[in-house]
Amino acid sequence: QQRDHSSTMSSSSIPTTPQEKYALMTKNLQEIIGGQEIEAVLKERDAKIYWGTATTGSPHLGYFVPIIKIADFLLASQHVTILFADIHAFLDNMKSSWELLDHRVRYYEFIIKEMLKVMGVPLEKLRFVRGSEFQLSQEYTLDVYKMSSIVTASTAKHAGAEVVKKSDSPVLSGLLYPLLQGLDEQYLGVDIQFGGVDQRKLFAFARDNLPKIGYQKRAYLMNHLIPGLTQDGKMSSSIPNSKIDFTDSDKQIKKKISAAFAAPGQVEGNGLLAIMRFIIFRKLEQEGRDFVIDRPEEFGGMIVFKTYEELEQAYAQNTLSPQDLKLGVIPEVQNLVRPLREAIQTNQAIFDSAYPDTKKSKPKKDKVEKANPFVTFCNQQVKEAREQNPDEYTDMADKFLVRKLNLGRKFAQLSDEEKKQYL
Repeated sequence: QQRDHSSTMSSSSIPTTPQEKYALMTKNLQEIIGGQEIEAVLKERDAKIYWGTATTGSPHLGYFVPIIKIADFLLASQHVTILFADIHAFLDNMKSSWELLDHRVRYYEFIIKEMLKVMGVPLEKLRFVRGSEFQLSQEYTLDVYKMSSIVTASTAKHAGAEVVKKSDSPVLSGLLYPLLQGLDEQYLGVDIQFGGVDQRKLFAFARDNLPKIGYQKRAYLMNHLIPGLTQDGKMSSSIPNSKIDFTDSDKQIKKKISAAFAAPGQVEGNGLLAIMRFIIFRKLEQEGRDFVIDRPEEFGGMIVFKTYEELEQAYAQNTLSPQDLKLGVIPEVQNLVRPLREAIQTNQAIFDSAYPDTKKSKPKKDKVEKANPFVTFCNQQVKEAREQNPDEYTDMADKFLVRKLNLGRKFAQLSDEEKKQYL
């Protein structure tokens, strides 16, 4: 087993030797099981790798973490299978009809291809498979019975502890989940399974139990998991503000990132730094660019980071504020999401068929909020400052102008009667 494996190889370089391919395939991973087995395969041929995803929610920015790794596999000329676990999705409380799941699988395939196009990798060695294409066969079903006859309930429960939904009254399918995921490796004919580190117990289960029914053990590549944008750290399709959706406008992206939780100097659990490390810096590396935070001169001027390590160190030492970090993250995420949003808009019918509730839902009316006197005061002062000094202030962002004019202190010095005029 190997942990925290990294490499300095540029993802824009096409590896040719087994050593170069292994280095790119294992770059930035949290853990590897069976690394020597992978190296042995690469000396003989290109490996076969699979990644599975249940087609339940809607892919969002966080999906770039596994997709960028899949891009590495393809750049290293490996054979990649993406399994759409449609049966698993159907059994997820049976919330979705088979017809809806069919549309959703089509959307997943569409958006994953678009994401890989953004990463600029060849797709010739990529294939998509639905679980329903083989998981209902006689042979697969017989193997499920074989596995269930040798695996104890406690072992299966332990294997699925990190990924199976917890419940006071758990259903039997939760115990079958590890068996099914393990058998998928055999029926897809792969050497390696790829997934998040939360899959580790499932991977260990398959490695231990597949040989007991006559199948070979596989190797495993595990990605880091990244936290969401909210304080609880979860990135979930069911928590809108925890993630950036591919349908979000530039304005919505700016709003979500501006409101993201980012404690000063705190690296652990910082969703913005995770996005920078595992998504944005990989894209910058591909494009041969530095990370630039374009601050006005009066607030310190432009900051340039050549590596993620430089960025993390500056943030940890409090020489980079959360506000400045967000200032740099916003345009990078907007630029990454924009081509995907445009692709969805061009193929709107695919998205609408997969998510009909989104299409039918009516926009919510804006809540009527009580006027904030400080905001009104700032807006008025900013407007007057721009009118009086257009050359100096026209291009300056509101938040910087508020700081420059010291409006917080000025408002605090007003009497209660004076403040009331801004209600």
